[in-house]
Amino acid sequence: MEKGKLYLVPTPIGNLKDITLRALEVLENADIIAAEDTRQSLKLLNHFNIKKSLFSYHKHNEQGKSEDIINRLKDGMNIALITDAGTPGISDPGSVIVEKCIEQEIEFEVLPGATAITTALVYSGLDTTKFIFRGFLPRENKERNP
Repeated sequence: MEKGKLYLVPTPIGNLKDITLRALEVLENADIIAAEDTRQSLKLLNHFNIKKSLFSYHKHNEQGKSEDIINRLKDGMNIALITDAGTPGISDPGSVIVEKCIEQEIEFEVLPGATAITTALVYSGLDTTKFIFRGFLPRENKERNP
């Protein structure tokens, strides 16, 4: 049996119109969608009239769910991974399953698209020839100043 493929699909970071046509095509054609928060993802999918089965994949369950995803991929399923906003694996779940795909020699594809870091960098007016990204600031003020 031919293995399936994992797609890491960026989602809009504020405006639903910012999703790419390719992302919509992958979501429409995937057998199933792994979502950071299924409630949040349903808003996006319903907006574009995409009807697919979802299951949760977030930082609290990604170790266990990654094994489930690998098994489904080995069974020939094509799976899209989405987060609440932005690109899977960039300060969001995604790196664990990518590592497992590499280990298991399962094909995966990372689609280009929305990410807050590039938008913020351009807005800053700084020279973007060289920059270092060390992650996003924590949401809570108390976590920002240890």
